[in-house]
Amino acid sequence: MKRISRRNFIKIVGAGAAALGLAACGGSASSTTAASGAASSGAAAATTIKVAAIETAYGSEMWKKVAEAFTEQTGIAVELTTDKNLEDVIGPSMQGGDYPDVIHLATGREAALTEQFIKGNLIADITDVLSMTVPGESVKVSDKIAGGFTDTSLTNPYNDGKTYLAPMFYSPCGLFYNAAFLAENGWEVPQTWDEMWELGDAALAAGTYLFTYPTTGYFDAFFYALMYVAGGPEFFEKATHYAEGIWDTPEAQTCFDIVAKLATYTNPITPAQANDQDFTQNQQLVLDNKALFMPNGTWIVGEMAEAPRAEGFEWGMTALPAVKEGGDRYSYTWFEQAWIPSGAEHIDAAKQFVAFLYSDVACELFAESGAIQPVLGIADSLEGDNQLFYSIYDNGAKAAMGNFAAFTAIPGIEVRTVFFDPVNSLVSGSITEQDWIDGIKSASDQMRANLVE
Repeated sequence: MKRISRRNFIKIVGAGAAALGLAACGGSASSTTAASGAASSGAAAATTIKVAAIETAYGSEMWKKVAEAFTEQTGIAVELTTDKNLEDVIGPSMQGGDYPDVIHLATGREAALTEQFIKGNLIADITDVLSMTVPGESVKVSDKIAGGFTDTSLTNPYNDGKTYLAPMFYSPCGLFYNAAFLAENGWEVPQTWDEMWELGDAALAAGTYLFTYPTTGYFDAFFYALMYVAGGPEFFEKATHYAEGIWDTPEAQTCFDIVAKLATYTNPITPAQANDQDFTQNQQLVLDNKALFMPNGTWIVGEMAEAPRAEGFEWGMTALPAVKEGGDRYSYTWFEQAWIPSGAEHIDAAKQFVAFLYSDVACELFAESGAIQPVLGIADSLEGDNQLFYSIYDNGAKAAMGNFAAFTAIPGIEVRTVFFDPVNSLVSGSITEQDWIDGIKSASDQMRANLVE
């Protein structure tokens, strides 16, 4: 199936993708509470912090091991609570003023507890954690986290230059291709869009197409990354909040022009198969060397594991090309968050725990359960295709994160139908680039007027 409803996919790393905890909360409730004392380190703990973490497909055992390792390193004891329905467990006590010191609970969940804390300005500023030395190591937290993960509204929700939520387990997206086919033809992976068009011409001369896509829904991660490529985080923030006049800027025009030109290089059979029943046939175009690149996520390996493929097929993945030589290249990623309630009793000790989450010890323990931390060099500890996929941020790419801001219901207007679905018509030639742009401008005005505060 397509990404197990991509917002909720739970594919484990061993099967070719990371499990995202914001979606893995289904099933029966289970709760685990454990304490890690300082006895194992031979010292009496001066402080005990409360850590609450959502139990997802990764399980709860990894959190127990990380808590124990933290206690052994710092002497700070941890009272750990994990549950598949964490909001139900910690909600009542928080209403009474009893807060965990650290909470691992991502945005995007149905209960929207993290969003409530953000809207209420009830999350502690953890900017100083970035300059802290990782417990047990000699490097700063900021030196461990991959580029771009702390430059997003998912970690800096107030756009005030400060960090409030720590980036956690992630899965990168990008352009997937047959590395063996490119090598066989002597083609290099494009670093700029100009190089991409040159490759498209060479591919067409050789009897194949440059591009395909499973469905237009896959243009969300693609378009988000493209907005970062064209204008960086500032443009992305304004565009995803429908700022007045934003679609008339040079950065926006760059995005429109690239998508429109890419449509002319797309295998023409793509739109007919770009639906929830036939999307794997478009993915098959890459496996059969009938298209070079497609936007997708790390789950693609498991999803197409049993599909036939060209002889010698070898998965490749790359970030979106830069607009010009030397420019930034971006790969979109989904990730979870950890945070400290501003009403927590032990904020300083809680910050030490958050810093420890990026230690080599913690990263290794998390990875054993398939949870991959967004740290530089993490790919060195992985195997097979995952080593390639998760090294994307080690090879010069930055992480693009975030999405379009929510707005109250507007009849006939959705982000996908306005921004992404028209790509099918661009490929078929039934609309022009300007038709697409006009539709975006008109809908964006209504979205801006109905933003959810």
